[in-house]
Amino acid sequence: MNDQKSPKRSIKMSDVAREAGVSPMTVSNAFKHPAKVVAETRERVFSVAARLGYVPNLMAGNLASGRSNIVAAIAPSIQNSNFAGMIIGLENALRARGYHLIISVVDKIEREFEAVRALIGRRVDGIVLTGVNRDDATRTMLVNAGIPLVETWDLEGPFIDMGVGFSARKAAKDITRLMIASGKRRIGLAGYEVSNNRRFQERVIGFEEAMMEAGLSPNLTAFVPDWSGFSGGRLAMDELLGREPLLEGMFCFTDVLATGALFECMRRGWDVPGRFAIAGYGDYEIAAEVPPGLTTIHTPGDKIGEAAADMILRRINGGDTSDMIIDVGYRLVVRGSV
Repeated sequence: MNDQKSPKRSIKMSDVAREAGVSPMTVSNAFKHPAKVVAETRERVFSVAARLGYVPNLMAGNLASGRSNIVAAIAPSIQNSNFAGMIIGLENALRARGYHLIISVVDKIEREFEAVRALIGRRVDGIVLTGVNRDDATRTMLVNAGIPLVETWDLEGPFIDMGVGFSARKAAKDITRLMIASGKRRIGLAGYEVSNNRRFQERVIGFEEAMMEAGLSPNLTAFVPDWSGFSGGRLAMDELLGREPLLEGMFCFTDVLATGALFECMRRGWDVPGRFAIAGYGDYEIAAEVPPGLTTIHTPGDKIGEAAADMILRRINGGDTSDMIIDVGYRLVVRGSV
């Protein structure tokens, strides 16, 4: 006796049409072009489809139209609140125009080639990348693919196609100038051991320019592993204080490092900012909550995502893309730590 159940017949468009009392074309339009279907009819089609477990096959239509209505984003992390903000901005802007977003998390530049190749192979309509650091093979593949591409979180380029971001160098320079204006002279920088990360390199340059303009030494820098979390702030402080016991402050690559430095000051019983001033970067949620409040740079991830989506959709639909590079700016947020 064979106890195996025979596989269920897949639900077809014609089944939904029959149950909903409409034509198969109406079912097709309800899913692909919902604006063409009267709201009451559309909802009835969706209700029947959900009850029957019908999932439309979009591939056939995509082959005919040459569109997938899917945009892909590659981000180094979704734990970072700024990257999460960019993803939310992308998702909201794309969904409002009938597009879907798929996300690939790639934390190493060496893995980006495979991720990009997989996305191009799935015929996405556009790609959003983080930064402008690409190896030659990935850059060549993207150029040859010819699909709309936006590189984000950078303003200097060079861009393969389009770009949206802000000047990390100017942001770092502004917040270092603020520390100097507060009376601090022996200021260090806490960063990550990521030598090929352009966004981080720009922060170092901005710090160095501000220090040299003020006639101060730019050489007090310490770099910790990018996985070190809050402890990285303590590690950087320990290293810098070992080289300069009279260190008066520290600019950190991220609010995570800066918060770790604040915790270390608490352990040492140091007044912030009296004995030691601390500045961060990113304006993460914790920045406003940790005492005495973290002075930092607000980076608008949501605006970057919204702008990237708009640029890709304009390119897809033949709109004006003369503004190929968009500066969304940044904001200096002054709290109690400086």
